[in-house]
Amino acid sequence: MRLPHVRVMGVDPGLTRCGLGAVEGRPGAPLSLVSVGVVRTPADDDIGARLVVIEAEIERWLDELKPDAVAVERVFAQHNVRTVMGTAQASAVAIVCAARRGLPVALHTPSEVKAAITGHGNADKKQVGTMVTRLLRLDAMPKPADAADALALAICHVWRGGVQHRLADALARARSAPRPAPARREDA
Repeated sequence: MRLPHVRVMGVDPGLTRCGLGAVEGRPGAPLSLVSVGVVRTPADDDIGARLVVIEAEIERWLDELKPDAVAVERVFAQHNVRTVMGTAQASAVAIVCAARRGLPVALHTPSEVKAAITGHGNADKKQVGTMVTRLLRLDAMPKPADAADALALAICHVWRGGVQHRLADALARARSAPRPAPARREDA
């Protein structure tokens, strides 16, 4: 069974830099870059204004690229609470934008993405960027790292989504298959 091509938009959330990237492809086939970029907001701007800028850009991307799914980096605990809060707020904006359109949203942890892209869950940003560059056959590594991370999220979801799709299909087939009649018990 050949899986269909999907377009996935990845979001590496952040208030100062929010990475956005989209790829198209299917598991087991070469992937294609659709678009990559970064939304930047000044650190001294009001939080509400910053989130509105991020929302407007994500909405624009969703309108123009029409992805089949959105993959967002799952927020993980850090020592800097302010950084975690900003990341969580930008993440929520991306999730709401996708949900408003009825798009499936997947959350992937940084180590899950690193393992999918490089084979090692503790890979550094340069290793992730290098593999994104190779996988998408790019001439240069996407910069800044937030852009490469967004593409890595999208790639991870294309690959992991294919596995999830196959599992869902197998489960649906198993549920719809005729069930054998219960064995008749004969008492002696």
